[in-house]
Amino acid sequence: MDSDRSAEAGASATRRRRLQPDARRLEIVDAAVAHFAEVGLSGSTRDVARRAGVTQALLYKYFASKADLVEAVFERVYLGRLSPGWQDLIRDRRLSLRERLNRFYGEYTRAIFTYEWMRIFMFSGLAGERLNRRYLEHVRDVLLVPLLQELSEPGHGSPPDEEDIWNLHGGIVYIGIRRFIYQLPTPDDLAPVIERAIDRFLGAYADAYAGATIRRSGLRPS
Repeated sequence: MDSDRSAEAGASATRRRRLQPDARRLEIVDAAVAHFAEVGLSGSTRDVARRAGVTQALLYKYFASKADLVEAVFERVYLGRLSPGWQDLIRDRRLSLRERLNRFYGEYTRAIFTYEWMRIFMFSGLAGERLNRRYLEHVRDVLLVPLLQELSEPGHGSPPDEEDIWNLHGGIVYIGIRRFIYQLPTPDDLAPVIERAIDRFLGAYADAYAGATIRRSGLRPS
């Protein structure tokens, strides 16, 4: 029995040694993602290496420092999940704005509502890591600013400002925080929840636009 275990361990080690460099690097990054999601970014590279089944010395052949490893985790978990097609979707005026928003937030929540994404994001935020700021700035520039521009087009009512867009965005993301951070029950099907949030958001600006029109005209609402 012991000889079988030794043979199995040896075969496993051989398989690991035969990994191509890119595959080995990805294996280490995935181990770091799993480890940091559990313990936060203060987790040690020694524990990451152990989780990946490599030595710490080998880990540092792929990553010059822990900061480099954390950067790779950021690319893997955050930037790698942002679809380049989302910006085009937001600007696609063949679809109603309501449909664009529903499609985008449906895809976005499916991409980020994971244990690793939520926990690493919260851990890095509490630690004051710049990764969160970089990610949120990226989301603002690539997704929320184009969305604000679309909402400011004539016919969509009184335009919101950037803070209003963040409120919508944050409210939807908070469902994932409740699920993965607080471990509270959340709906299995998020589509109706997202639809209601978007309808309330769009309705508020349509109402504001109607009220402003009435005030400018000097008429009283019926």
